[in-house]
Amino acid sequence: MQRSAIVVIIPLLLWIVTGQASAHAFLDHAEPRVGNTVATAPREVTLWFTQKLEPAFSSITVTNSAGQRVDTGKTRVSGNQMSVSLRSGGAGTYRVNWRVLSVDTHRTDGNFTFRVGQ
Repeated sequence: MQRSAIVVIIPLLLWIVTGQASAHAFLDHAEPRVGNTVATAPREVTLWFTQKLEPAFSSITVTNSAGQRVDTGKTRVSGNQMSVSLRSGGAGTYRVNWRVLSVDTHRTDGNFTFRVGQ
């Protein structure tokens, strides 16, 4: 009896753990790449996530090295991809802050930087 209970419980626990691990939209990659240096300021920032996003509850903000917002405030979402256009913000370190709601209703957020110029 104990052996059959273990055979049932272990797969159930594995399903619970892996099911919860994939239940959030995590940042997969970005353009400009996280921590990268680019020669000139990009016209937009694009992020890709591990799940589809809810457009009404997902956003990106971008600030330059002076802390001024350089994004247009109009985040575009399509499936698991999210983009925002940028105004010129000069050389220096840019901070990208993102907040998303995946289609399974889990919210995640985060940030990263990239550099413009030398």
